[in-house]
Amino acid sequence: MKKLVLIFALSIFGLGYSQDVPKVLKTGFSKEALSQKLEDEEGKSITIKQILDQHKGKVLVIDFWAGWCRDCLKALPKAKELEENNKNIDFVFLSLDRSKEGFEKSLERFEMKDKENYWFASGWKNDFNNYVDLNWIPRYMVIDQKSGIAKYYAISPEDPEIQTTIDKLLK
Repeated sequence: MKKLVLIFALSIFGLGYSQDVPKVLKTGFSKEALSQKLEDEEGKSITIKQILDQHKGKVLVIDFWAGWCRDCLKALPKAKELEENNKNIDFVFLSLDRSKEGFEKSLERFEMKDKENYWFASGWKNDFNNYVDLNWIPRYMVIDQKSGIAKYYAISPEDPEIQTTIDKLLK
């Protein structure tokens, strides 16, 4: 009976990640997604389009994370390693912390202050996250030099397709 209960519990709560791979791997952003607003560390509003425009001409990795997310924190050392091994590309960190205070504390606590960070003040459910099928974090996307999506879906910074995509874009 105990084995049956354990199997049932594991089937409900899953083992590790419970992300569902999106059915359509998008290669661009909708107008609504691009107009989604975030806040920078100073509380200044910025759109996804403005962020992408700042990185046009460069390969960009977007890292969705939060300080309360155990899986994100486990992935953080490997995310930092990916960044360290790719100094010639840009990284942007999009926080899903639940409050401005939580965002600020996470940046301090996890030594993220020296990185480019933004926070979804609107919360998890918004035009951008809905468009990119964000159903779990961490999540990683690779954006090409023209602001197109080169790698739509990765749940770990160790996903070999991230590095392969980066290498192809830099050729």
